[in-house]
Amino acid sequence: MALVLNEEDDMLRDAARGFLADKAPVAALRKLRDEDDPLGWSRALWAEMAQMGWAGILVPEEYGGIDYGMVGAGLIVQEMGRNLTASPFISTAMMAVTALRAGSEEQKQKWLPAIAEGKSIIAMAVDEGVKHDPAKTALKAEAYGNGYRLNGSKAYVIDGFDADALIVAARTSGEPGDEAGISLFIVEKDTEGLSSLRTKLLDSRNYALNAFDDVDVAGDALIGTLDEGFGLLESVLNVGRTGLAAEMLGAAEQSFDMTVDYLKERKQFGTIVGTFQGLQHRSAHLYSEIELVKSAVLKALQMFADAPTMAGAGAALAKAKAGEVAILAANEAVQMHGGIGMTDEFDIGFYMKRIRAAQELLGDYAFQADRLASLRGF
Repeated sequence: MALVLNEEDDMLRDAARGFLADKAPVAALRKLRDEDDPLGWSRALWAEMAQMGWAGILVPEEYGGIDYGMVGAGLIVQEMGRNLTASPFISTAMMAVTALRAGSEEQKQKWLPAIAEGKSIIAMAVDEGVKHDPAKTALKAEAYGNGYRLNGSKAYVIDGFDADALIVAARTSGEPGDEAGISLFIVEKDTEGLSSLRTKLLDSRNYALNAFDDVDVAGDALIGTLDEGFGLLESVLNVGRTGLAAEMLGAAEQSFDMTVDYLKERKQFGTIVGTFQGLQHRSAHLYSEIELVKSAVLKALQMFADAPTMAGAGAALAKAKAGEVAILAANEAVQMHGGIGMTDEFDIGFYMKRIRAAQELLGDYAFQADRLASLRGF
C-alpha cells in the first residue's frame, strides 16, 4: 500500500487535530500536573472522545465500535502527541481491545461495549522491572480450585492506577526468560489481594505498581490458550509500540514547529536567529529525520492489516526510529530556544519529558533494534 492517506483518513486526522487543540492542549496537562491529579487524565474528556467513536476505534461493530483500523488509531494518537494529551487511548482503546478481541465471547460481550462507550478502562500489566522484557515474566499463576491464584507484582502499568481491570501477563509454566509458559488473565480491580499504588514519573502520566497477593480468579479469566499467551501478548505489545511511535512522531512534529516559529521571531544582536546558517542546517536535518519517521510509522500502521506476519518488525522499526528522532527533536528544541527552553513556563520542556518516558515504554531503542534483528533472522 502506498504511504499516503485517503480522504477519510485526512478527515479523521483534521477532526482530531481541531478537537484536541481546543479540548486538550498542553495547558490541560499542565493543570493536571499542578493539581497533582492522581488519575493523570480527565474522565470528562475521555467521555467526549468515546462519543466521537475514538474509544471504540478498534472495537468490532457488533460490540458497539467502529472498527476503523490501526491507521485511524495511529492518526488520533499522533495528534495526541502534538498536544501531549493525556488519556487511556493507547492502553485501553488500542492494547486492551486487541487482547480482548482474542478472548472468549463472554469476555467480548462484557468488556468491548463498555470500552467503546468510555465506561471501562483496562490496562495491560506486563513489565516487572525497570526495563521492558515480557519474556522475563515471573508473576505466577497457579491452578487453584476451579481457577488460578496469582502472586507477584507488575511495575509501570500504563493507566493502571484505578483501572477497572488489568490484563495480566503471568507465568503458568517454565522459567522467567522463557516465551513458552506465559498466559494472560483479566483481573477486575476490586478482586481481593490486588493493590494499586500510583507511580509518579517525570511526564506526569498515570502509571501504577500493582501487587498480587493470593489473587484468585475464575477459570474464565484466562484470555486465549493456557501457556501459549506470548504470541498474543506480542501482538498486543506491537499495537502499543506502534501507538507510542505515532505519539512520539506527533510530539516531534510539534516540537519542530514550535522551534521554527521561535527561530523566526527571536533576535540576537539585531538579527533574526533563523537566518543563521548553522541553525538552518540543524533544522533541515531534523525535518528530514521527521519525514523518515512519518513513513516508518504509517507503514507500521498499515502492516497490521496488509502484512500481519510482519507487523512486529514494522512496530520495532517505527518505535526505534521514532524514539531516536523524537529525542533529537526535543533536544534541539530546548537548545534552540536558548535559556528559556529550560524553564517550566515554556511548554517545550513538557515535550522533552514525555518523549523520554514514551521512548522507554514497551521497549527502548536497544530493545527494538534487537527485536528487529531477531525477527529478521540475525
